[in-house]
Amino acid sequence: MEPKSNLRLTTETGKTDFWNDSCSVGELTYAIEHGAVGATTNPTIVLGVLKKEMDLWKDQIRDLIVDNPTWSEADVAWRLIELMAMKGASLLKPVFDKNGGRRGRISIQTNPEYWRDAHALARQAIHFHGLAENMQVKIPATDAGIAAIEEATAAGVNINATVSFTVPQAVAVGEAVERGLNRRAAAGLPIENMTPVCTIMVGRLDDWMKVVAKKNDIMVTPGDLDWAGIAAFKRAAAIYRERGFKTRMLAAAYRHHMHWSELIGGDIVLTIPWQWQVLINASDIPVVARFDDPVPAQALETLEKYFEDFRRAYRPDGLDRREFDTYGATARTLRAFLQSYQELLAVVRDFMIPNPDVK
Repeated sequence: MEPKSNLRLTTETGKTDFWNDSCSVGELTYAIEHGAVGATTNPTIVLGVLKKEMDLWKDQIRDLIVDNPTWSEADVAWRLIELMAMKGASLLKPVFDKNGGRRGRISIQTNPEYWRDAHALARQAIHFHGLAENMQVKIPATDAGIAAIEEATAAGVNINATVSFTVPQAVAVGEAVERGLNRRAAAGLPIENMTPVCTIMVGRLDDWMKVVAKKNDIMVTPGDLDWAGIAAFKRAAAIYRERGFKTRMLAAAYRHHMHWSELIGGDIVLTIPWQWQVLINASDIPVVARFDDPVPAQALETLEKYFEDFRRAYRPDGLDRREFDTYGATARTLRAFLQSYQELLAVVRDFMIPNPDVK
């Protein structure tokens, strides 16, 4: 029996959109066929795509090396990242055209090494913006990243705030985008078709709560910690509605189906890995609008009572902007992205300098 396409039904429930959490050609093609209207990349995703679809990219890597004899491995890697994003943009261009530019973008992530440098982030974001008409640019919600988000928005870049886990970060992003849009409008430049989004990596906030529980020997009811990211996301989205921010909220980093099923129906974006899409599309989980349903009282009480880092993530004033960089989930994710970036450079290095010890 043909499986029910739950993700297509999701897009018909309220204003919820879903994106593919990968620039893989095969995965993105599948996602678009099932209703996806966007896509995302990051250093970890790009590394995984390259390993999975090396046959599609190895000749281009070799050509880049031969045609640019003075380029470093970083130069080659970044051009490869751009080519991957541009390929994804071309696959999404029909969606972009059909929706008048309101949907159909792919997000390309700025260099994770720039997380402390607002000028470098904004400069690279503006460069990426020019690669394709339907390009979106991911900037981390670090202290420097918030400043870069305002500058890039003022320059006309459609941003996607990433490395973001908390309500305070989401609020700071929303405010930064508003400042950038206001500056742009004051200069007489268009803002009507700009589509900024702010990610909360819901699964990574769950992950951090579990790390904290283990480090501090905290025993909780099974399943309570799986609500941390959902709770933060719903609270941030409510604040966005109250304040009328132009930015939309985006949920990422899937760990269980509630990161989809509990967010159906909101005026939001869900960026879903291909593996999860396949599971969802083959499931019989009812597609019901649950976005306005409250988080279970017991789970929320447990999280607030025992986890200071949840209180910091959940309360709008729980983190000072200077604390964004050192928050546990931020530090873990920055380290992961930097490691993936270094692994990507190593893959390119093996093309440039073949290892003589390997057959």
